[in-house]
Amino acid sequence: MMKRLLGLVGFVVLAMTIVSCGEEERPLPKPKGYFRIDLPEKNYVNVDTIERYAFEAPSYATITHDPFSPQEKNWINVEMPCFKASIHLTHKDVKGNLGEYLEDVHTMVTKHLQKANGMNDSLIINPEHKVYGMLIEMDGKGVATPLQFYLTDSTSNFVRGALYFNFVPNNDSMQPVIDYLRQDIDRMINTFEWK
Repeated sequence: MMKRLLGLVGFVVLAMTIVSCGEEERPLPKPKGYFRIDLPEKNYVNVDTIERYAFEAPSYATITHDPFSPQEKNWINVEMPCFKASIHLTHKDVKGNLGEYLEDVHTMVTKHLQKANGMNDSLIINPEHKVYGMLIEMDGKGVATPLQFYLTDSTSNFVRGALYFNFVPNNDSMQPVIDYLRQDIDRMINTFEWK
């Protein structure tokens, strides 16, 4: 019985050796790679040309008025062509309707959550400049705006901001850029002042 078992094991080992030696190696496809993204040096300039507010923006950005709302003088885009991205800022006067604006933010965030894997929010409290609000980060493949925020003085002014890319983003490959732009948005928020 032992001879038979050893013979069977020997046969299986020999058969596997012959089969494995007879096949050619098949080439495997290379994994997806991403291009290297060069990030510009951090420098900031004061943006004080808007009637109702001022802040610091990255020096590589250009400020343009929203072409879709020419009647709204306080609606701007912080364009960053090197990333094919922009931060849209919209301003509204608060006239006892702050709750309505906050509900609009909630609705916009909820629409984007359908494609998001998760969401983090951070309170913004700057009593020295009377700037209060929230920064909302969403992660997930295909999220249209990974960073949104709103700022208010709670009595007269309300600004909503959102980061958009001018292409369908793959947040896995874009995460270094999103993190880099998050620093710029933090700087904008921390230097934000009402006029």
